[in-house]
Amino acid sequence: MSLHHSLETHQNLLERIPEVTGRHLPQWFEAIENGPALLRFEERVSWLKDEHDIPHGYATALVYEHDQRRRAV
Repeated sequence: MSLHHSLETHQNLLERIPEVTGRHLPQWFEAIENGPALLRFEERVSWLKDEHDIPHGYATALVYEHDQRRRAV
């Protein structure tokens, strides 16, 4: 998967997620992990958008960051 926006934009989106969504990153990562077992990146983005009613850019940033952190472990 490639990032659809710059790393600076990605970081800005991550910083605004709690304000925009009312949830902090660990809460979103838990939701992704406990959500449906979707394998494709875009499927997980669509699920977040549809299930949790968040904008596409934030859903993309969440899934990308979740994937990055899982790979780092």
